[in-house]
Parts: sequence; C-alpha cells; structure tokens
Amino acid sequence: MIIERTMGREAKNFKLRQSETITIVLLIIAILIISCNENKEVSSMNPENWSKRSAVINTEDSLEFGKSYLSIYSQIYSLSEHKTHNLTAMVSLRNTSDSDTIYILKAEYYDTHGKSIRKYFDNPIFLAPMETTEIIIDEIDTSGGTGSNFIFEWNIPQNSPEPLFEGIMSSTMSQQGLSFTTHAVRVK
Repeated sequence: MIIERTMGREAKNFKLRQSETITIVLLIIAILIISCNENKEVSSMNPENWSKRSAVINTEDSLEFGKSYLSIYSQIYSLSEHKTHNLTAMVSLRNTSDSDTIYILKAEYYDTHGKSIRKYFDNPIFLAPMETTEIIIDEIDTSGGTGSNFIFEWNIPQNSPEPLFEGIMSSTMSQQGLSFTTHAVRVK
C-alpha cells in the first residue's frame, strides 16, 4: 500500500513537472514568435542623413532654377485592377556635371492622388561633380500606390548640365524577377 502511494505521488510529480516543462517551452516559443514579428523599420521613412549634405546657397550666385517630375511605382496591377504587386523603388539623384556642384532644394514624394507623403530634407543639399545619391522606397511601403511620383527642385550654375533623376523599380517574387525604369521630365 505504501509503495502504491509513493508510486502514485511520483507519477503525479512527474506529470506536474512535465506540465511545467511544456508550459515553459510554449512560453519561450511564444516570446520568440512575438519578437520575430516586431515592426521592421521602413528605410524610406528613415533616409540617409541629409544634414551631412546640407548646403547654404549664396543668393548672389547666378544659379539657374529648375523643377523636375519623376513617376515612381511602389505598386503595379497584376492580373486585374483588384490585385496589386508591391515593388521596391530606387530613386537616383545624379549630378551629370564633371566640374560643377549642384543643389537639390526639394525632394517631395506624392501618392497616386497627389497628396504629399513626405519631404526628404528641409534645407538644400549639394551633389558634387558626378556624384549620385539615392532614395529607397521599400517594397513594404505601399503608401504611394500605383501612381506615386516625386517633384525635385534644383539649382545649377549657368551653362551646367541639368541633374538626372531616375526611378528603378524591381521585385523578385517567387522565381520571377521584374524591373523597369522611369526618367524625370523638366516641368519648369
């Protein structure tokens, strides 16, 4: 009788320890799952440190003003108007002069409906001769929609070539890759 009671207690203790172990393992798994699903930073919301490129423009300099429009696609339609496919967009800002520094006064991102999503810097920035910088719109950033665009305002020295603004959209979903480019047009 005493042996049966001892064995009964040991079985209950074993089941209790087994239950505690399962609970601890499930808790650890839950914590790991939750930590893996934390919100990831969208790089297009946290662009390069533009303050390092900040420039003060002398108003006495005879600089030519320009404004350019660039279409960007953070999404495209797939199969029908009811299904979209997300894209990563790289916006390339290029100084095509091999001798003059140019100034970008504004880089503003708009959505399909013409609503401003974000401005990338508050003060003019410079691009040294032949220099390029980029703005990346992450694939998970769909705020622009299927008809997003940029407006760039810039100053260049007289007789200097205009800056070049390009969009490179890409995606590698499943076993297929997709990429295409857009080029800005001067609007002013």
